[in-house]
Amino acid sequence: MATELRAEIGVFGGSGFYSLMENAHEVWVETPYGTPSDKVALGEIAGRRVAFLPRHGKDHRFPPQAINYRANLYAMKTLGVKWIVAPTACGSLLEGVKPGSMVVCDQLVDRTSGRKDTFYDGPITTHVSFADPYCPTLRPIAVEALRSLDIETHDRGTVVVIQGPRFSTRSESKWFQSQGWEVINMTQYPEAYLARELEMCYVNISLITDYDVGLDGMTAVSHHEVIEVFNRNNERVKNAIGRIVERIPAGADCPCRHALDGARF
Repeated sequence: MATELRAEIGVFGGSGFYSLMENAHEVWVETPYGTPSDKVALGEIAGRRVAFLPRHGKDHRFPPQAINYRANLYAMKTLGVKWIVAPTACGSLLEGVKPGSMVVCDQLVDRTSGRKDTFYDGPITTHVSFADPYCPTLRPIAVEALRSLDIETHDRGTVVVIQGPRFSTRSESKWFQSQGWEVINMTQYPEAYLARELEMCYVNISLITDYDVGLDGMTAVSHHEVIEVFNRNNERVKNAIGRIVERIPAGADCPCRHALDGARF
């Protein structure tokens, strides 16, 4: 594949990221799993080749439960991507995780249903370890980059992934809160796991947009309010991604790259 159609770092996120890349051009990537959410933008940041894909599509036409996660991840792999940075808008389940702060999650709880969440339907049985869902190489890089921009950053946290498109009931939210989980989101599963199956390193940056309704006195959040807060923080997110890209070690190995070792019978 020509160099201009290759990238080593992938980013999933909102359309505001386009302005961060230099010499960007868009391409459709065909996959055995159907069409990705949109064209992939290929460009450079600090001399590094980067591929960007808006996970919901440019016009946000794919709600969380309708995203073709397999096509999105396979498109990145086809382009040669080894590292994925994945910012997301998330709700907070704990009072100490404030709106406007960011969480670099280290754990995940899946509460979704019916999503196509594996590339390995047989005939070879494949059991990939997901004990530690997020990349041990990328996580400290992300934390350091965020804090270098004076962003309030939590260096670990558990994200509970709900099916969507609806938000939680108060009782559901209180249950999640009672488990000590910090973050709630609708897209981290199966996105993070599919990256692991393809042996790509993956890190999540959760931008906290609101408190979830399980916290006492919280009013029900709307999608409009979530997007409004995310857009207000878009510049901070873009700057953080830029710094993370600069700091990713070229040519480094990582346990994520060996996820299939011993996973097959």
